[in-house]
Amino acid sequence: MEDNNKLPTSIWGKWWSPIRKWFYPSWLIYETSYRFYDYAVAVHLYLKNIGNEYLALVSGMATFMVCTAFLTVSTSFLLFKFFSVENLTGTRFEERMKPLF
Repeated sequence: MEDNNKLPTSIWGKWWSPIRKWFYPSWLIYETSYRFYDYAVAVHLYLKNIGNEYLALVSGMATFMVCTAFLTVSTSFLLFKFFSVENLTGTRFEERMKPLF
């Protein structure tokens, strides 16, 4: 019965466990920063076409900074904590799914 009670191992191998707590947040920072940069450029171009260059510049930078501060940084910190702490939520679902990632 104890043989069937083992947790599954990651498909990437045992070496992946220490790396994943840094890889997933880093990947998230890269992806969201790239997307938020595109949003900031779109806001800048929209307001520039209306004719207000100063408002376009300030709004584009504010869009990027607000999205990065409130979405990217906080989510990356939560992802890092999720993979650093053994059972963060205390649920059986997390125990089963975390080794797969």
